[in-house]
Amino acid sequence: MPKIRVLRDMKARAGVAENEILRRAYLFVARNQSLPAQVRYQAQLQLNTFGRYTRPTTVKNRCTESGRGRGIISEFGLCRFQFRLKALNNELPGVRKASW
Repeated sequence: MPKIRVLRDMKARAGVAENEILRRAYLFVARNQSLPAQVRYQAQLQLNTFGRYTRPTTVKNRCTESGRGRGIISEFGLCRFQFRLKALNNELPGVRKASW
């Protein structure tokens, strides 16, 4: 069973993906200095109505196996320890232990 942190991160990634276009449109309107202040204010209010998991800053790289939030090898989505274990067991394609 995945840890709650991994599930929360997956939920945040899905929320960001589905609301990205609308958020960017509101941000563009809110930051456009050539538009009237009232329009920009309304866009800012709309941005404030979005939930927590629609913000891109809530997405954090986490290990898909253990849920660890530090030492993530982003190409594989694993922390250093899980990467090492899977590499030693030949579970990662194209990865071999270096020896010289």
